Amino acid sequence: MRLRPTYFFGVYHWRERLSRIALSTLLICAAAAAVRRGRRLVRLAAVAVGLGAAYRGGDAARRLLTPPPWALDCAKYDGLASVLSLDDIDRHLDVGCGSGRSLVGLAPHLPDDCHVVGLDVFDDRVILGNGPQLARRNGARAGVDVSPVRGDASRLPFDDGSFDLVTACRVAHDVPVERRDAAFDELRRVCADGGTVGLLELPITPEGVSDYEAYWRRCLEDAGLRVERVTTVERERRPGQPYVAIAATPR
Repeated sequence: MRLRPTYFFGVYHWRERLSRIALSTLLICAAAAAVRRGRRLVRLAAVAVGLGAAYRGGDAARRLLTPPPWALDCAKYDGLASVLSLDDIDRHLDVGCGSGRSLVGLAPHLPDDCHVVGLDVFDDRVILGNGPQLARRNGARAGVDVSPVRGDASRLPFDDGSFDLVTACRVAHDVPVERRDAAFDELRRVCADGGTVGLLELPITPEGVSDYEAYWRRCLEDAGLRVERVTTVERERRPGQPYVAIAATPR
């Protein structure tokens, strides 16, 4: 029996959540001591504090493993791949690759000899373990030789037209609004004529914008790209708020 590869994609918002768990643990211990030694009213108050701390700590522990560090959720990447033309891709750039979820998710759809570059700021203050080594390791387990590059989505360190395929998976919404236009311009700049830009995004837009599909289409079009194909992928934990996957080509 062939075992499936094991991945580790890091723990999201680990500092905040571990801090909440630690504080809740201290409150529970303090409440337990008060219950043993305090008077009736003090014991009742301590029980209330302890229960509240247990709830908050349990919620933080649950969120610590959301999404699970080993889970991939292939459906969203399959959805993006379904709108892309991937048969003749020689060079692929994944912007905002992080610890490698998108690299692993797209790996089965790429040609075997495709050279893959993963770019990210690799900030482990948000995702525990987020770094070039983890992106490379997860890619290798999926059969992809990844070349990690540290960089900024709004100032890509590559020449014009360097890649046949440029993808940005669940990262554009994290780019500050004031730098978002520059980031989309960079996706267009490094994409070769005849190449494709693939965008996978959440239903997250600036305040006052309700049609997220139209918003992300417009971001691509304003950067000089022509939207070719669009699909949506339902999210298991957020029904009715699907991902949108868009393929666009340089004009």
